Amino acid sequence: MSIEALGKNRRFLFWTVKKGDFCTSSITMASAMTSSWVDNRDSTEPKVTPEQAVKLCDRNFGIGADGVIFAMPGINGTDYTMRIFNSDGSEPEMCGNGVRCFARFIAELENLHGKQSFTVHTGAGLIVPEIQDDGKVKVDMGEPILKALDVPTKLSPNKDQSVVKSELNVDGISWNVTCVSMGNPHCVTFGTKEGQVNELNLADIGPKFEHHAMFPARANTEFVQVISGPHLKMRVWERGAGATLACGTGACAVVVAAVLEGHAGRSCTVDLPGGPLDIEWREEDNHVYMTGPAEIAFYGSVSL
Repeated sequence: MSIEALGKNRRFLFWTVKKGDFCTSSITMASAMTSSWVDNRDSTEPKVTPEQAVKLCDRNFGIGADGVIFAMPGINGTDYTMRIFNSDGSEPEMCGNGVRCFARFIAELENLHGKQSFTVHTGAGLIVPEIQDDGKVKVDMGEPILKALDVPTKLSPNKDQSVVKSELNVDGISWNVTCVSMGNPHCVTFGTKEGQVNELNLADIGPKFEHHAMFPARANTEFVQVISGPHLKMRVWERGAGATLACGTGACAVVVAAVLEGHAGRSCTVDLPGGPLDIEWREEDNHVYMTGPAEIAFYGSVSL
């Protein structure tokens, strides 16, 4: 595997993947997270298997990533389709940071400049990322899903048909949680004491939330500290990926939960270990909008 650095301040990785007698462009992008990207625009089937994705994501023997993401032909009138294999080989519905980086990946592949937008089909439905004039990418993440059965969670609804600030027992400890789906399930808790977010042992507590019996499809879990009304801090345990530096859908779910629990307004900056994201839950259309960076880090080649 050969790698050529393009500058320490850039944030996503280009690769050439050689498999058998064909060569396909791919890219690993990191805007507070790391994903290996495959240019799959000429096929509706992923060119990397889930088993190969696990090997590519291995941080000791592979490229090292939270997942492998494929840019594929659009369906149902969309420009493109995005599919993902997590680092454990499972396939989530979508990835918030991934779809933001998707726009930058396509712009690089097709040599596009300036303000651009795309329609992207995902397992969570239609997502529309837009490259802004300042280079950041804004994504219309759609409406949050709050109905307990659709998140899904087996916790009993306590506010209309939603689960808001409900008690969840995890390994003998009670946590207050709010359940939100952004096309994938999230369990958000503000149940930690102030200052404790950095001290949480995610490797210990994260899997207990992810595999809890109350989450039949497993769950991403966000542990949140309120810094001020419009300023939140979170750490995340992602379903199928573990502790990561950031989760775009998680940041969106956190702001929705913060509004529902009365901790914050509808426009917030969410600090993650990998950097901040700007999140807005608009009252006019009920959509959640996420804005953040996506930049080039380096590129190289790898043989499968």
